[in-house]
Amino acid sequence: MNIQHKISVPLQICLFVFIIIHSVYSPYAMAEHLHMNDLVGMPFSDPMKTQNMPEEWQKKTIDYGPSIKNADIVVTLNQNFSTALQPLIKKYAQETGLKIKTGNGTCGISAGKLSHKATDIGGYCCPPDTTDRLPGIRFHTLGIAAIAMIVHPDNPVQHVTLDQAQHIFSGEISRWSEIKPGLTLPIRTVARLHCKLRPGHWRMLLDNEDLFSPQLFEVGAIPDIITMISDNQGAIGYETLWMVHRYKDKGKVKIIKLDGQDPSDSSTLLSGKYPLYRVLNITTWEGAHVENKHAQKLVEYLLEEVEHLNPVYAIISPSRLRKAGWKFFGNELVGLP
Repeated sequence: MNIQHKISVPLQICLFVFIIIHSVYSPYAMAEHLHMNDLVGMPFSDPMKTQNMPEEWQKKTIDYGPSIKNADIVVTLNQNFSTALQPLIKKYAQETGLKIKTGNGTCGISAGKLSHKATDIGGYCCPPDTTDRLPGIRFHTLGIAAIAMIVHPDNPVQHVTLDQAQHIFSGEISRWSEIKPGLTLPIRTVARLHCKLRPGHWRMLLDNEDLFSPQLFEVGAIPDIITMISDNQGAIGYETLWMVHRYKDKGKVKIIKLDGQDPSDSSTLLSGKYPLYRVLNITTWEGAHVENKHAQKLVEYLLEEVEHLNPVYAIISPSRLRKAGWKFFGNELVGLP
Protein backbone atom coordinates (compact mmCIF):
# COMPACT_ATOMS: atom_id res chain seq x y z
CA MET A 1 0.00 0.00 0.00
CA ASN A 2 1.38 3.40 -0.98
CA ILE A 3 0.61 5.57 2.05
CA GLN A 4 2.31 8.59 0.47
CA HIS A 5 -0.04 8.37 -2.55
CA LYS A 6 -3.14 8.06 -0.34
CA ILE A 7 -2.18 11.18 1.59
CA SER A 8 -1.02 13.31 -1.33
CA VAL A 9 -4.29 13.17 -3.29
CA PRO A 10 -6.50 14.76 -0.59
CA LEU A 11 -3.72 17.19 0.18
CA GLN A 12 -3.63 18.23 -3.45
CA ILE A 13 -7.40 18.69 -3.46
CA CYS A 14 -7.27 20.79 -0.29
CA LEU A 15 -4.46 22.91 -1.72
CA PHE A 16 -6.43 23.46 -4.93
CA VAL A 17 -9.53 24.53 -2.97
CA PHE A 18 -7.42 26.87 -0.81
CA ILE A 19 -5.92 28.55 -3.86
CA ILE A 20 -9.35 29.07 -5.44
CA ILE A 21 -10.86 30.50 -2.25
CA HIS A 22 -7.84 32.69 -1.57
CA SER A 23 -7.88 34.10 -5.10
CA VAL A 24 -11.57 34.94 -4.80
CA TYR A 25 -11.53 36.50 -1.35
CA SER A 26 -8.06 38.01 -1.49
CA PRO A 27 -7.49 39.18 -5.10
CA TYR A 28 -4.38 41.04 -3.99
CA ALA A 29 -2.72 37.65 -3.53
CA MET A 30 -3.00 37.00 -7.25
CA ALA A 31 -0.89 40.06 -8.02
CA GLU A 32 1.94 38.66 -5.92
CA HIS A 33 2.36 35.82 -8.40
CA LEU A 34 2.41 37.98 -11.53
CA HIS A 35 6.01 39.12 -11.12
CA MET A 36 8.21 37.71 -13.85
CA ASN A 37 10.71 40.54 -13.54
CA ASP A 38 12.62 41.14 -10.31
CA LEU A 39 13.06 44.84 -11.11
CA VAL A 40 9.31 45.45 -11.12
CA GLY A 41 7.52 46.48 -7.94
CA MET A 42 4.19 45.28 -6.59
CA PRO A 43 1.15 46.79 -8.36
CA PHE A 44 -1.05 46.90 -5.24
CA SER A 45 -0.93 46.60 -1.46
CA ASP A 46 -2.96 44.15 0.60
CA PRO A 47 -6.41 45.67 1.31
CA MET A 48 -6.78 43.47 4.39
CA LYS A 49 -3.92 45.18 6.23
CA THR A 50 -4.68 48.30 8.25
CA GLN A 51 -2.31 50.71 9.95
CA ASN A 52 -2.41 50.55 13.75
CA MET A 53 -3.33 53.86 15.35
CA PRO A 54 -3.52 54.85 19.05
CA GLU A 55 -6.88 54.92 20.84
CA GLU A 56 -6.70 58.69 21.17
CA TRP A 57 -6.54 59.01 17.38
CA GLN A 58 -9.42 56.58 16.94
CA LYS A 59 -11.67 58.77 19.10
CA LYS A 60 -10.77 62.00 17.31
CA THR A 61 -13.43 63.63 15.12
CA ILE A 62 -12.96 65.28 11.73
CA ASP A 63 -11.69 68.84 12.20
CA TYR A 64 -11.16 70.95 9.08
CA GLY A 65 -9.22 73.60 10.97
CA PRO A 66 -9.92 77.30 11.55
CA SER A 67 -9.45 78.30 7.91
CA ILE A 68 -12.50 76.31 6.76
CA LYS A 69 -15.89 77.33 8.10
CA ASN A 70 -19.44 76.13 7.36
CA ALA A 71 -18.42 73.41 4.91
CA ASP A 72 -20.60 70.34 4.45
CA ILE A 73 -17.83 68.41 2.69
CA VAL A 74 -14.09 68.99 2.40
CA VAL A 75 -12.29 67.30 -0.50
CA THR A 76 -8.53 67.11 -1.10
CA LEU A 77 -8.13 66.32 -4.79
CA ASN A 78 -5.07 64.93 -6.52
CA GLN A 79 -3.54 67.15 -9.20
CA ASN A 80 -3.53 64.29 -11.72
CA PHE A 81 -7.31 64.20 -12.11
CA SER A 82 -8.60 67.29 -10.32
CA THR A 83 -9.39 68.92 -13.68
CA ALA A 84 -11.76 66.05 -14.49
CA LEU A 85 -13.46 66.03 -11.08
CA GLN A 86 -13.79 69.74 -10.30
CA PRO A 87 -16.69 70.35 -12.74
CA LEU A 88 -18.51 67.28 -11.44
CA ILE A 89 -18.15 68.37 -7.82
CA LYS A 90 -19.28 71.89 -8.67
CA LYS A 91 -22.33 70.50 -10.46
CA TYR A 92 -23.16 68.25 -7.51
CA ALA A 93 -22.88 71.20 -5.10
CA GLN A 94 -25.28 73.23 -7.23
CA GLU A 95 -27.79 70.39 -7.48
CA THR A 96 -27.75 69.55 -3.76
CA GLY A 97 -27.14 72.98 -2.25
CA LEU A 98 -24.22 71.59 -0.25
CA LYS A 99 -21.16 73.69 0.57
CA ILE A 100 -18.20 71.72 -0.74
CA LYS A 101 -14.66 72.95 -0.20
CA THR A 102 -12.07 71.50 -2.59
CA GLY A 103 -8.31 71.82 -2.66
CA ASN A 104 -5.69 70.43 -5.03
CA GLY A 105 -2.78 68.41 -3.78
CA THR A 106 -0.79 65.21 -4.11
CA CYS A 107 -1.04 61.74 -2.65
CA GLY A 108 1.20 62.92 0.19
CA ILE A 109 -0.99 65.92 0.93
CA SER A 110 -4.12 63.74 0.92
CA ALA A 111 -2.45 61.23 3.21
CA GLY A 112 -1.42 64.00 5.59
CA LYS A 113 -4.90 65.51 5.69
CA LEU A 114 -6.46 62.11 6.32
CA SER A 115 -3.98 61.17 9.04
CA HIS A 116 -4.84 64.44 10.82
CA LYS A 117 -8.54 63.85 10.15
CA ALA A 118 -8.74 67.24 8.44
CA THR A 119 -10.63 66.19 5.29
CA ASP A 120 -13.62 64.05 4.36
CA ILE A 121 -12.27 62.83 1.03
CA GLY A 122 -8.68 62.38 -0.11
CA GLY A 123 -7.51 61.89 -3.70
CA TYR A 124 -4.66 59.58 -4.75
CA CYS A 125 -3.01 58.96 -8.13
CA CYS A 126 -1.61 55.64 -6.86
CA PRO A 127 -2.77 52.52 -5.08
CA PRO A 128 -2.53 53.07 -1.31
CA ASP A 129 0.39 51.84 0.73
CA THR A 130 -0.32 49.94 3.94
CA THR A 131 0.47 53.16 5.85
CA ASP A 132 -2.40 54.87 3.98
CA ARG A 133 -4.89 52.28 5.21
CA LEU A 134 -5.99 54.04 8.37
CA PRO A 135 -8.81 52.63 10.51
CA GLY A 136 -12.11 53.77 9.03
CA ILE A 137 -10.70 54.72 5.61
CA ARG A 138 -12.21 53.13 2.52
CA PHE A 139 -10.66 53.48 -0.93
CA HIS A 140 -12.77 53.85 -4.07
CA THR A 141 -11.15 53.50 -7.51
CA LEU A 142 -12.30 55.99 -10.15
CA GLY A 143 -10.28 54.33 -12.89
CA ILE A 144 -6.81 53.78 -14.28
CA ALA A 145 -4.76 55.81 -16.76
CA ALA A 146 -1.91 54.60 -18.97
CA ILE A 147 1.56 56.02 -18.36
CA ALA A 148 3.19 56.68 -21.73
CA MET A 149 6.85 56.67 -22.66
CA ILE A 150 7.64 60.02 -24.29
CA VAL A 151 10.62 61.21 -26.33
CA HIS A 152 11.60 64.25 -28.37
CA PRO A 153 9.50 64.51 -31.57
CA ASP A 154 12.62 64.31 -33.75
CA ASN A 155 13.70 61.02 -32.18
CA PRO A 156 13.07 58.31 -34.83
CA VAL A 157 12.58 55.58 -32.21
CA GLN A 158 8.95 54.38 -32.28
CA HIS A 159 8.97 51.77 -29.53
CA VAL A 160 10.99 50.18 -26.74
CA THR A 161 10.46 46.97 -24.80
CA LEU A 162 9.92 47.03 -21.05
CA ASP A 163 13.32 45.38 -20.65
CA GLN A 164 14.96 48.10 -22.76
CA ALA A 165 13.14 50.82 -20.81
CA GLN A 166 14.40 49.33 -17.56
CA HIS A 167 17.96 49.27 -18.87
CA ILE A 168 17.61 52.84 -20.14
CA PHE A 169 16.37 54.24 -16.84
CA SER A 170 18.86 52.20 -14.82
CA GLY A 171 21.70 53.62 -16.94
CA GLU A 172 22.80 50.31 -18.46
CA ILE A 173 21.78 51.60 -21.89
CA SER A 174 23.18 55.09 -22.32
CA ARG A 175 23.05 55.72 -26.07
CA TRP A 176 20.18 55.48 -28.53
CA SER A 177 22.39 53.48 -30.91
CA GLU A 178 21.85 50.51 -28.58
CA ILE A 179 18.14 50.76 -29.39
CA LYS A 180 18.34 51.96 -33.00
CA PRO A 181 21.68 51.45 -34.81
CA GLY A 182 23.01 54.62 -36.37
CA LEU A 183 21.30 56.92 -33.85
CA THR A 184 24.32 58.25 -31.95
CA LEU A 185 22.53 60.52 -29.48
CA PRO A 186 23.26 60.05 -25.79
CA ILE A 187 20.20 59.16 -23.73
CA ARG A 188 18.98 61.62 -21.10
CA THR A 189 16.44 60.12 -18.71
CA VAL A 190 13.90 62.43 -17.06
CA ALA A 191 11.47 61.39 -14.34
CA ARG A 192 9.35 62.50 -11.42
CA LEU A 193 9.77 59.90 -8.66
CA HIS A 194 6.63 60.77 -6.73
CA CYS A 195 4.93 58.54 -4.12
CA LYS A 196 8.05 56.44 -3.54
CA LEU A 197 6.43 54.33 -0.81
CA ARG A 198 3.23 53.53 -2.72
CA PRO A 199 2.92 50.54 -5.08
CA GLY A 200 2.17 50.70 -8.79
CA HIS A 201 2.83 53.70 -11.14
CA TRP A 202 6.53 54.18 -12.03
CA ARG A 203 7.50 51.38 -9.64
CA MET A 204 6.16 48.99 -12.28
CA LEU A 205 9.15 50.11 -14.36
CA LEU A 206 11.80 50.00 -11.62
CA ASP A 207 10.78 49.16 -8.08
CA ASN A 208 12.66 51.89 -6.22
CA GLU A 209 14.70 55.03 -6.75
CA ASP A 210 18.00 53.23 -6.07
CA LEU A 211 17.51 51.24 -9.28
CA PHE A 212 17.44 54.41 -11.38
CA SER A 213 20.60 55.79 -12.94
CA PRO A 214 22.60 58.35 -10.94
CA GLN A 215 22.45 60.46 -14.13
CA LEU A 216 18.63 60.58 -14.01
CA PHE A 217 17.36 64.15 -14.23
CA GLU A 218 14.70 64.14 -11.53
CA VAL A 219 12.07 66.88 -11.65
CA GLY A 220 9.48 67.87 -9.07
CA ALA A 221 6.65 69.02 -11.33
CA ILE A 222 4.87 67.37 -14.25
CA PRO A 223 5.21 70.32 -16.68
CA ASP A 224 8.99 70.18 -16.25
CA ILE A 225 9.04 66.67 -17.71
CA ILE A 226 7.43 67.91 -20.91
CA THR A 227 9.74 70.94 -21.11
CA MET A 228 12.92 68.92 -20.51
CA ILE A 229 12.09 66.31 -23.15
CA SER A 230 10.97 68.86 -25.75
CA ASP A 231 14.29 70.69 -25.29
CA ASN A 232 16.57 67.64 -25.54
CA GLN A 233 16.54 65.38 -28.59
CA GLY A 234 18.03 62.46 -26.65
CA ALA A 235 15.65 62.67 -23.69
CA ILE A 236 13.09 60.10 -22.59
CA GLY A 237 10.56 60.17 -19.78
CA TYR A 238 7.06 59.03 -18.89
CA GLU A 239 3.73 60.60 -17.99
CA THR A 240 -0.01 59.92 -18.35
CA LEU A 241 -1.67 60.68 -21.66
CA TRP A 242 -3.84 63.37 -20.09
CA MET A 243 -0.87 65.22 -18.61
CA VAL A 244 0.96 65.10 -21.94
CA HIS A 245 -2.11 66.68 -23.52
CA ARG A 246 -2.72 69.14 -20.69
CA TYR A 247 0.81 70.55 -20.79
CA LYS A 248 1.29 70.54 -24.56
CA ASP A 249 1.95 74.27 -24.35
CA LYS A 250 5.19 73.43 -22.48
CA GLY A 251 6.68 71.76 -25.54
CA LYS A 252 6.26 69.06 -28.16
CA VAL A 253 6.93 65.43 -27.27
CA LYS A 254 6.24 62.08 -28.99
CA ILE A 255 4.51 59.09 -27.45
CA ILE A 256 6.13 55.75 -28.28
CA LYS A 257 4.96 52.16 -27.85
CA LEU A 258 6.04 50.06 -24.88
CA ASP A 259 6.39 46.29 -25.33
CA GLY A 260 4.71 46.74 -28.70
CA GLN A 261 1.60 48.23 -27.09
CA ASP A 262 0.22 51.69 -27.77
CA PRO A 263 -0.75 53.45 -24.50
CA SER A 264 -3.47 55.31 -26.41
CA ASP A 265 -5.21 52.00 -27.15
CA SER A 266 -7.31 51.35 -24.04
CA SER A 267 -7.84 47.70 -25.01
CA THR A 268 -4.16 46.92 -24.35
CA LEU A 269 -4.37 48.39 -20.86
CA LEU A 270 -7.70 46.69 -20.16
CA SER A 271 -6.26 43.31 -21.12
CA GLY A 272 -3.29 43.78 -18.78
CA LYS A 273 -0.79 43.79 -21.67
CA TYR A 274 0.28 47.39 -21.16
CA PRO A 275 2.52 47.46 -18.06
CA LEU A 276 2.48 51.07 -16.80
CA TYR A 277 -0.54 52.93 -15.42
CA ARG A 278 -1.79 55.10 -12.59
CA VAL A 279 -4.67 54.10 -10.35
CA LEU A 280 -6.96 56.98 -9.40
CA ASN A 281 -8.52 56.63 -5.95
CA ILE A 282 -10.60 58.69 -3.56
CA THR A 283 -11.51 57.90 0.03
CA THR A 284 -14.38 58.01 2.49
CA TRP A 285 -14.58 57.54 6.23
CA GLU A 286 -16.67 54.90 7.97
CA GLY A 287 -17.43 54.70 11.68
CA ALA A 288 -18.28 56.86 14.66
CA HIS A 289 -16.76 60.35 14.91
CA VAL A 290 -15.65 60.41 11.26
CA GLU A 291 -18.45 59.34 8.91
CA ASN A 292 -19.96 62.01 6.67
CA LYS A 293 -23.05 60.85 4.81
CA HIS A 294 -22.83 63.83 2.44
CA ALA A 295 -19.27 62.80 1.48
CA GLN A 296 -20.33 59.22 0.90
CA LYS A 297 -23.14 60.36 -1.41
CA LEU A 298 -20.70 62.57 -3.31
CA VAL A 299 -18.33 59.64 -3.86
CA GLU A 300 -21.23 57.50 -5.09
CA TYR A 301 -22.09 60.30 -7.52
CA LEU A 302 -18.50 60.54 -8.77
CA LEU A 303 -18.28 56.78 -9.26
CA GLU A 304 -21.32 57.02 -11.52
CA GLU A 305 -20.12 60.08 -13.41
CA VAL A 306 -16.61 58.78 -14.20
CA GLU A 307 -18.31 56.24 -16.44
CA HIS A 308 -19.05 59.13 -18.82
CA LEU A 309 -15.89 61.25 -18.62
CA ASN A 310 -14.55 63.05 -21.66
CA PRO A 311 -12.20 60.62 -23.50
CA VAL A 312 -9.48 63.30 -23.43
CA TYR A 313 -8.74 62.29 -19.83
CA ALA A 314 -7.92 58.73 -21.03
CA ILE A 315 -9.30 57.20 -17.82
CA ILE A 316 -10.65 53.64 -17.96
CA SER A 317 -13.70 53.46 -15.69
CA PRO A 318 -14.37 50.89 -12.93
CA SER A 319 -17.19 49.18 -14.86
CA ARG A 320 -14.89 48.53 -17.83
CA LEU A 321 -12.19 47.21 -15.50
CA ARG A 322 -14.61 44.85 -13.77
CA LYS A 323 -15.90 43.59 -17.11
CA ALA A 324 -12.31 42.92 -18.24
CA GLY A 325 -11.64 40.84 -15.12
CA TRP A 326 -9.66 43.25 -12.94
CA LYS A 327 -9.97 42.40 -9.23
CA PHE A 328 -11.80 44.63 -6.76
CA PHE A 329 -12.14 44.64 -3.00
CA GLY A 330 -15.38 46.53 -2.50
CA ASN A 331 -14.90 49.63 -4.69
CA GLU A 332 -11.11 49.44 -4.59
CA LEU A 333 -9.05 48.02 -7.45
CA VAL A 334 -6.58 45.53 -5.96
CA GLY A 335 -5.57 43.11 -8.72
CA LEU A 336 -4.88 42.67 -12.42
CA PRO A 337 -7.05 40.58 -14.75
